[in-house]
Amino acid sequence: MTKLTDMQLVLLSTAASRLDGNLLPPAGSLGRYGERIRRSVESLIKKAFAIEVPVNAKEQSWREDADQLFGVSITDLGRTAINGDAPEECPPPPGATKEVGGADAFAEHVVPRNGSKVATVLALLQREQGATLTELVDATGWLPHTTRAALTSLRKKGHVIAKGKRDDVTCYSILVAG
Repeated sequence: MTKLTDMQLVLLSTAASRLDGNLLPPAGSLGRYGERIRRSVESLIKKAFAIEVPVNAKEQSWREDADQLFGVSITDLGRTAINGDAPEECPPPPGATKEVGGADAFAEHVVPRNGSKVATVLALLQREQGATLTELVDATGWLPHTTRAALTSLRKKGHVIAKGKRDDVTCYSILVAG
């Protein structure tokens, strides 16, 4: 089991409570620990509990490359880690339709911008009851085949999407161990 420092736990917990999943800006109680925060973020990225994502706001960035700001966002593995049950290498949850493993699996896992249709799909999939194809189509205005393609894209980006039944209708949800 991977042991996390208090600083790393606070950063991940704060990110998990945010809609966009950003680790930054840090909680107000961490404001004066700039260098410790930086080391903690680097460690979380190495462990695949967080990944770099492009951001627009300076307060959400942790580094800058040319004119692009980069922030840090929690991954599904990071969400599992704050529940206290993250193994060294996270195997796919039982019933997963696609195998996802290792840090490379999170290379494309980017948090969509707020208000986008993909963000809407993720929010519906993260509900306890998940979402049916009809609910996803109604929420996005996409055709069914486009909606299924979006689910495939989310799988390729590191999300583990489970398929089940609710009232004899296929229901999709994002699997999060914990």
